[in-house]
Amino acid sequence: MARNEAIEKVAQWIAEAKKVVVFTGAGVSTESGIPDFRSPGGLWDRYDPREFYFQVFLTSEEARIKYWQMHSELHRLLKTVKPNTGHYACTELNKLGKLDCVITQNIDNLHQGAGLPDEKVIELHGNALRVRCLDCSKQYSREEIQERIEGGERVPRCEECGGLVKPDTISFGQAMPDKEMREAESHSRQCDLFIVIGSSLVVQPAALMPVYASHGGARLVIINLTPTPYDTEADLVIHGQAGEVMSEVLQRAKEKLLTEGGPSSG
Repeated sequence: MARNEAIEKVAQWIAEAKKVVVFTGAGVSTESGIPDFRSPGGLWDRYDPREFYFQVFLTSEEARIKYWQMHSELHRLLKTVKPNTGHYACTELNKLGKLDCVITQNIDNLHQGAGLPDEKVIELHGNALRVRCLDCSKQYSREEIQERIEGGERVPRCEECGGLVKPDTISFGQAMPDKEMREAESHSRQCDLFIVIGSSLVVQPAALMPVYASHGGARLVIINLTPTPYDTEADLVIHGQAGEVMSEVLQRAKEKLLTEGGPSSG
């Protein structure tokens, strides 16, 4: 199918849909200048992922020092990046009354930065702008913790209980967040259109969400630069830049909704 024809079809499906779920992966973040951790130039080019397993963080002070060095580098990068057209397309979908939620594998807070309300974003791998005590669950802003690190604390601890604090993200070997996983599965099973943008769909169990959607009767669209393991299950696959494709799709969807009598309230 030609690209223009595929974009037209996705736009029509959005116009017809009551509940659209968008699933975003690293391909959306890379378009804002955040390297995929696994790609050349990513963090795992300069750090050994085996040193950042959750159990290692819990048991080794040396590993915790290295972890905070790595995360300080990531924090400096995240402070400089801005949402891109892919993020704004999701926000536009919400303004049209079509978006049920965004399920994201990304930890960069850029969906919220583009104007999407917190309650519309399900973060499967957490959020790098929050820090949480592993003992008492007290939350800190990442900026506050960074100030303490730059003030000389190599391994910050909780001011309430003295417990270890860690960015509120999922590390290797750490359990997935139960609440977010249940919510993501529920929304996936109940939507009528599920759009994957910028995900290779290889990281489990997050990659099961499009399967839940498809088995629940939703149309499944995958927009990604490269093939994914679930392309054969999709109703439509578009290979291209996430932001560019979604911008075109949203423009056509808006035109269709205006022609057909305005945005849906569903």
